[in-house]
Amino acid sequence: MRNFKLKIEYDGGRYDGWQRLGANESTNTIERKITDVLTKMTGEEIVLAVGLRTEQGVHAYGQTASFQCNTKQSCREILHYLNRYLPRDIAVIDVMEMPERFHASLNAKSRTYLYRIDVNEVPDVFERRYKYNAFKRLDAEKMKQACKLLCGVHDFRKFSSAKKNKSTVKEIYRAEVFDDGGEVQITLEANDFLHNMARLIFGTLLLVGNKELEPEEILKMLDAKSEVKPETMADTCGMFLQEIKYDK
Repeated sequence: MRNFKLKIEYDGGRYDGWQRLGANESTNTIERKITDVLTKMTGEEIVLAVGLRTEQGVHAYGQTASFQCNTKQSCREILHYLNRYLPRDIAVIDVMEMPERFHASLNAKSRTYLYRIDVNEVPDVFERRYKYNAFKRLDAEKMKQACKLLCGVHDFRKFSSAKKNKSTVKEIYRAEVFDDGGEVQITLEANDFLHNMARLIFGTLLLVGNKELEPEEILKMLDAKSEVKPETMADTCGMFLQEIKYDK
């Protein structure tokens, strides 16, 4: 049995996320589109492990997935086959054969999200599906102050809709804000993200940038004894899974 790693980029605008199970189960997912093509190629039932399950509408520059099969095709042949039959808004940009024990989720060391915000008075018509439109300048300095408070090991229970029996303690390695005058970008790198955690963080930082929330309120949201909690989720149109890192 051979083990393969895929690096994938996609426009998530018309999909119900990477995977949608349970009461709201859907086949209109990134995972389903890829497994259908792999099953057609190999004649085997393919199970994909993924670096991070992205939510409905979230895009990806650098998603990763792994799967095992008995194909005799080369990595290059698999790459060409996938991109020939996948929808045009999903692309596999690299295929690598990996050691048998490699797993896209379990072996991931960090995940990075990027959030793009258009701060021009007139939004970019051609980028409207890939940026959140704030329609005004944001206070990037206050956002940077809030980012510093997010870094480190914290209990992000309030920043998630995760089930209670799952650990909600995560570590944010990096939280940065870049402002070029026309676009503000927020970057979050963590060991892992809870369900909706990144969206709630981005939504909270937007409130800080709009001066509707002081940076110090972040500390109350991270304090289990405080009743203060995040209430705003960022729109997914400007959200990208940028990178998943592994040991070399």
